[in-house]
Amino acid sequence: MIIRLKTRYGHFVGACLCHGAEARRVVCTMEDALSRRAVLKGVTATLAAGALGQATPLAAEAPATIVLANARIFDGVSAGLIDGRDVAIAGGRIAALIPRGEAVEDAQVIDCAGKVIMPGLIDAHWHSFMAALPQAVAMTADAAYIHLLAVQEARRTLLRGFTSVRDVGGPTFALKRAVDEGRFPGPRIFPSGAMISQTAGHGDFRFRSQIPSAPAAPLSPAEKEGIAIIADGVPEVLKRAREQLLLGASQLKIMVGGGVSSLYDPLDSIQFTAPEIRAAVDAASDWGTYVCAHVYTPEGIERALACGVKSIEHGQLAEAQTAKHIADAGAWWSLQPFLADEDANPQSTPEQQAQQKAIAEGTVRAFELARQYDVNVAIGTDILFSPAKTATQGRQIAKLARWMSNVDVLRLATSRNAALLALSGARNPYPGNLGLIETGAHADLLVVDGNPLEDIGIIGDPERRMQLIMKAGIVYKNTLAA
Repeated sequence: MIIRLKTRYGHFVGACLCHGAEARRVVCTMEDALSRRAVLKGVTATLAAGALGQATPLAAEAPATIVLANARIFDGVSAGLIDGRDVAIAGGRIAALIPRGEAVEDAQVIDCAGKVIMPGLIDAHWHSFMAALPQAVAMTADAAYIHLLAVQEARRTLLRGFTSVRDVGGPTFALKRAVDEGRFPGPRIFPSGAMISQTAGHGDFRFRSQIPSAPAAPLSPAEKEGIAIIADGVPEVLKRAREQLLLGASQLKIMVGGGVSSLYDPLDSIQFTAPEIRAAVDAASDWGTYVCAHVYTPEGIERALACGVKSIEHGQLAEAQTAKHIADAGAWWSLQPFLADEDANPQSTPEQQAQQKAIAEGTVRAFELARQYDVNVAIGTDILFSPAKTATQGRQIAKLARWMSNVDVLRLATSRNAALLALSGARNPYPGNLGLIETGAHADLLVVDGNPLEDIGIIGDPERRMQLIMKAGIVYKNTLAA
């Protein structure tokens, strides 16, 4: 993949929040509300609501065939728009790109009035359960309410044009099932389940008062609810990895390094020994899938790669040799745009601010190195505990145009991210091509007002600019005639 980077970057600030003090307080105060019984009640309430239906349904049953007519097409790959073709959709798939105006028997024809059809957007680093969960609500609400908030945010995610997400940590198996069954609108979810962490690692959310833990001590709140799970030693890593696969993980997420906001694990720490990492990789490989790893430092990245990890999450402190090794291993580099603007994640201490600045500067360097060594790059937003920021999901991805051409941004958010999702192989919950407009691909499509190859801001303004949103051949939004 060739990525052209601009020479002017501005200033960058950002960091993953899933391990910070705020997150730690949230998961520890959820213990009473999020008991196992409460979670079951929450899921039951969620499914019951779906059975009752919505007062204003977002989608109806799709007709046998739909034709999106009179549009130009960005197919997820090409540098220019395809003209003179209509898109025929049947059975949730793209049946064919047919000559413009060609009649299709018994088809519903939707006139796109010269707009642009493009594949649905994909977020490669998303947390369905935690993205829009406000801290105050997490600390006070019961489980049923929290799960319903996740359902609500899934709907909003889809209506922002994101038809697929790779969920890299959180209890989303029930949400995925409900969406797949058509009980609620939402994106396709590629779930990792609980993030697997060592003691004192990036996913250890316990307070100091909970240490030391006895061998037979009960799981911590975060572990009980499937946010993270602590594993020490090869047998324990194998057990926890296999549990997530049993629950339906399409890929596994492990923590191989520290973070900026962490209470216990320093940013430069390396987490899990090589045998422990290989255990997770072996468990995933035996099930036909792969492991992705949270890690920032060159040393942590090198250990993860040497043990067979196939997706580096973050990695902004990588050096040139490390980037080359990512490319040589055929692994993926999953990056996030952390910018010094209204979407930045504030840090409270001077030490955290200095670490955050280093990671922010590394973001620019990461894209340069990815281009230099032709690394497989994916892009995600990693929004956490912020209802306001979820609305910026598309806008944050559009900011990549500061570093590369508009078409490369669109390729990343569609076909390239889809290629990473397909790495789950036999555990792929949605076999078939995503992120492309071609015969046989899943019919996850957007009709946008304007040409995103010229105006990348379109993907960050879904309410006004996305006039039709379709997933699996079902229309969830259509304002073309408005």
